[in-house]
Amino acid sequence: MAEADFNYNIPLRDFFQFAISVDCVIYGYDQGKVKVMLIKRGVEPFKGSWALPGDLIYPTESLEDGSKRVVSELTGMENLFMKQLRAFGEVDRHTLGRVVTVGYISLVELESCSPIAQGWAEQIEWFEIYDVPELAFDHNKIFCESLDFLRENLESHSHVGFELLPSKFTLLEYLELTEYVLDKQLDKANFRKKLLSKNFIEPLSEVQKNVKHRPAKLYKVNKSKIRSVE
Repeated sequence: MAEADFNYNIPLRDFFQFAISVDCVIYGYDQGKVKVMLIKRGVEPFKGSWALPGDLIYPTESLEDGSKRVVSELTGMENLFMKQLRAFGEVDRHTLGRVVTVGYISLVELESCSPIAQGWAEQIEWFEIYDVPELAFDHNKIFCESLDFLRENLESHSHVGFELLPSKFTLLEYLELTEYVLDKQLDKANFRKKLLSKNFIEPLSEVQKNVKHRPAKLYKVNKSKIRSVE
């Protein structure tokens, strides 16, 4: 803002009256489908409505620390992979005053986590990404932007999407995950070629167990070779 445009008639203290919150979009992979975790709010505003796990951060904590604390206090989940999306700062996005929120995306293997509704969260449910209801505040907008982010990373085969899979996975599992999120069929041969060109995807000397079809080869992500997409 240019100096000539600054409104010096507004008291400086008014610029320090904003609250900051974090809202986290937590995705989980479950039998070929991707779901998002929602909580039922037990407090006003929007009491009884579904929402993303989120809350105000303390004045003394960082955004990253605040996001981890909020998720832990509402769901009991800790040590999650979390990626910051962006800030959402519409003036009227909160009913109690000016609140700027920072969106985060988190990816988990659904079978390996057991969230428990606690704090002011009354209930936790996993919703398929194509069956998300009307959410509190502007959480539908935050969810949609996080879904766009996930799609972009899946299309580029970045390491982010692999956070949804178990530590040992098949190429078919990743293909089915990608097709579900992108909502389209992909050429299997071309998909496999692009995927295996990533230096952090490594084959294992193991195959699937306890399956009715021919066991497929298992792969893993070598995290020491991951190049950040940031």
